[in-house]
Amino acid sequence: MTTHSDAELRQILTGTRTVAAVGVSANPVRPSHYVARYLSLRGYRVIPVNPGLAGQTLFGEVAVARLSDIAPGTRVDMVDIFRRSEEAGAVVDEAMAALPDLKTVWMQIGVVDEAAAERARAAGLTVVMDRCPKIEHQRLFGELSRGGFATGIISSKR
Repeated sequence: MTTHSDAELRQILTGTRTVAAVGVSANPVRPSHYVARYLSLRGYRVIPVNPGLAGQTLFGEVAVARLSDIAPGTRVDMVDIFRRSEEAGAVVDEAMAALPDLKTVWMQIGVVDEAAAERARAAGLTVVMDRCPKIEHQRLFGELSRGGFATGIISSKR
């Protein structure tokens, strides 16, 4: 599994404007919901992707059933996958087929599919696995320190 430096993760997060959140939940206590909500509150456009929510509005966007249902011409920079590892490969393949502007495939904590990652890398995409963009965003941009976590990014020491 490829590891990414803080600089690489920071570049991914600052270069991303639109995220398709695959497997997002409407339930506010589910991790997929609060991660997507966090990203939307930080200025990212988050397109919810979940067949059970298609047509509903979440985070100011109408949910779609699948990635291929995202309106043609919509630029999606990142796909954030909230599906089991064994389902990630199909999501990666659909993303590569349906989203011509895609730059990053991000698999959430616990989601690892090396074969799908290799296919995505071979297509020129950046792949992050087994990490959370919310946690990385908070860590890299100083927000975790508000909760008392030692991030090494912001310090009260002079």
